[in-house]
Amino acid sequence: MNAHLTVAAALAVLAAGSAEARLPTGGEPVKLDPADFTTRITNPWWPMRPGSRWVYRETDSEGARQRVVVKVTRRTRLIANGVTARVVRDVVTQRGRPVEVTDDWYAQDRRGNVWYLGEDTTEYEHGRPVSKEGSFEAGVDGAQPGVIMPARPRPGLRYRQEYYKGHAEDRARVVFRRGGLLMTNDVNPLQPKAVEYKVYARGTGPILSVGPDREELVSYRSGR
Repeated sequence: MNAHLTVAAALAVLAAGSAEARLPTGGEPVKLDPADFTTRITNPWWPMRPGSRWVYRETDSEGARQRVVVKVTRRTRLIANGVTARVVRDVVTQRGRPVEVTDDWYAQDRRGNVWYLGEDTTEYEHGRPVSKEGSFEAGVDGAQPGVIMPARPRPGLRYRQEYYKGHAEDRARVVFRRGGLLMTNDVNPLQPKAVEYKVYARGTGPILSVGPDREELVSYRSGR
């Protein structure tokens, strides 16, 4: 084997490891360089091309069902920390009436990590908006960005998905990666019993979530 190629391969592995090591895991602050980010999200474990649409069926512990539609819009938003993010709309309905409508903000760094930069969410009761609880924006009131999907997910890798102290503190750990499937274990220190296992399909994104509720993919359409 060519010695130079061996050294190059080893350096590539070390670089990958260092990129993973920089992923935040708790409440530590991170400073992102806007020049390192793009709204063109191509991570194969959750590609977010404009126009992509996922439809899920969600069932709670009592058997009640909701419909969840997630769509990647062509809109972008300049986040307070200086990063421009892609807007992804998440609409939850029950019997045709809105339960929650959220605009999530994502951007991908040059290594391929997909960052979660906040959300603008509205909860509804009887078709009327009643709360904005859960909304946050990286760079505002101490809120920090998190990682929704690492560039190189591997079993044991841990990372925070979001951080707004006392409001949004979700974290994840990669459980396994096998073939075209990836599973994570998601926890929330604010709700210790709300443990979820999420399954992602390469080229599609999230296909199943099992925890207090069950959310399964019903249909998927890729954008362009």
